[in-house]
Amino acid sequence: MDEIKKLSRREQREEVIQRLYEIDINKIEEPFLSEYEFVDKVVNGVLLNIEKIDEIISVNLQKWKINRLTYVDRAIVRFATYELYYTETPHEIVINEALNLTKKFSDEGDNKMVGFTNKVLDNIKKYLKK
Repeated sequence: MDEIKKLSRREQREEVIQRLYEIDINKIEEPFLSEYEFVDKVVNGVLLNIEKIDEIISVNLQKWKINRLTYVDRAIVRFATYELYYTETPHEIVINEALNLTKKFSDEGDNKMVGFTNKVLDNIKKYLKK
């Protein structure tokens, strides 16, 4: 009997990053479907609102352009920006989760990408409060 493995919310967040990465790298535009409602909602929410999300990110990147971000970092920042702008999830939780994802998928142990992601998301948080 096949059983669908239950993923924790953190594992579902990791799945979101992997799907956003895959979609970005392969330029996929059709709706995304998985067996997890949270993953579907977030991935499709990012895709439906990508122009607004990228605009918010671009305004808050200092001395950077969004296309200079790696696919992984772009996926993490897009996901976090989506949550900051479109959900009721507390900003501190969104940023903390994004930093954990950065540590796992992007940072090379020197905390440079964690610091970068933290700064960008802090800028976005302040921008959205205006």
